[in-house]
Amino acid sequence: MRMEEANSKVQIVGTTYEYLDHIGEPIPMKKMVWKRFWDIIFGLIGLIIIIPFIFVFGIIIKLTSKGPIFFKQERVGYMGKKFDVIKLRSMRNDAEAKTGAVWAQKNDPRVTAVGRFMRKTRIDELPQFWNVLKGDMSMIGPRPERPELTEKFYKQWPEFPQRLRIIPGITGYAQVNGGYDISPEEKYHLDNYYIENYSFTFDVKIALETIKTMFTGDGAR
Repeated sequence: MRMEEANSKVQIVGTTYEYLDHIGEPIPMKKMVWKRFWDIIFGLIGLIIIIPFIFVFGIIIKLTSKGPIFFKQERVGYMGKKFDVIKLRSMRNDAEAKTGAVWAQKNDPRVTAVGRFMRKTRIDELPQFWNVLKGDMSMIGPRPERPELTEKFYKQWPEFPQRLRIIPGITGYAQVNGGYDISPEEKYHLDNYYIENYSFTFDVKIALETIKTMFTGDGAR
């Protein structure tokens, strides 16, 4: 798959996804220089801190369910660029064998016992510090969604792809104001609000709210 950059937009050639033509004007990369700087700093610090947690929960995952420790899944990033997000596996290994891509639900029966705790505390998201260092993600931004679900939601809510105008994040405004238990419509409204009001101060506020969420478990499913 080839990518071409024109008029500050990234166009993906060879795909049939219609949402790619309806993302809108991106937040200029020059406006996010400091965002990237702090992503690298906190990404490195975070990666060092999380290694023991990943080691411990990796062992627990292997002991309690069949399948790999890590889970890779294709997601859509800045201006429609695809990448593989990395997570600690929180679902059964065959969770989507029969259903394909589906929107996560509250008390999702596909989630394992340890997976439920990891989702409640956001521990399953920790490996994404590597995605941050690679530049696919930011510490703060809209959670990246799967391309097939993005296309599905675009059909129902034409403004949904506009949340791709900024680099996706490990946590975001929608996560601290609804978490997993939020509809696609609410999600894109909150994400687009974040993009329209983006600032470093706003990122700091979201980061602090995320830390609070990790201890309270609000919004988990």
